[in-house]
Amino acid sequence: MAPQKSARLAGALFVITFITSIPALALYNDVLNETHFIVGAGNDTKVFLGAFLELLLIVANLGTALVLYPVLKRENEPLALGYVAARTMESVFIAIGIVSVLSIVTLQQDAGLHAAALVPIGASLVAVHDWTFLLGPGFVVGIGNGLILGYLMYRSALVPRRLAVLGMIGGALICASGVAVLFGAFDKGSLPQGIATIPEFIWELALGIYLFVKGFRPAAVTALYAAPVDGPVAEPV
Repeated sequence: MAPQKSARLAGALFVITFITSIPALALYNDVLNETHFIVGAGNDTKVFLGAFLELLLIVANLGTALVLYPVLKRENEPLALGYVAARTMESVFIAIGIVSVLSIVTLQQDAGLHAAALVPIGASLVAVHDWTFLLGPGFVVGIGNGLILGYLMYRSALVPRRLAVLGMIGGALICASGVAVLFGAFDKGSLPQGIATIPEFIWELALGIYLFVKGFRPAAVTALYAAPVDGPVAEPV
């Protein structure tokens, strides 16, 4: 695929990750926050729709890595592979989260007279989802989309370097906030964690829009393809 086509497809896929992930989280609100959802008080259809959106999210996540890999490997192949691996691991965590919420729905539908006894199990499955969210979107994203992709975009200058620097800053903050939550420095979903996600949020959205509208910087593409794979790249004009 031509580099500019890859750029625009990657941009579209990044935008799709926002279109799918944000509504999915809203659709999960009942199952994740209502303690007695499992006894039959929740809306199963909303959960199924949220799960479907997250499946599309997984496809988009993997798509961004696979589409960008042939271009990014010309800058640094090991790091480009690392980006694919990070996107894959993020998707694995998301998939585990999907299974956990769908398991709650299954228990709810089959519980019958024993529904109340399943409340602790439902709470355990919600805890599994919360941890997968912390370790995937709340940590691995910082490594893959933030630090690795930001660095590769900075080195190659395929997008404006100030934008790529934002990605590296956002990635570092996401990782730091995830570790802080892991060790109890502050609570999951607290204001400090929310603030720490803002640069990464802006980076990914801005990157998606930039790539979809403008593609890669032509001078950077020329320099990248003029150099040997994983070799020194001439500074683009």
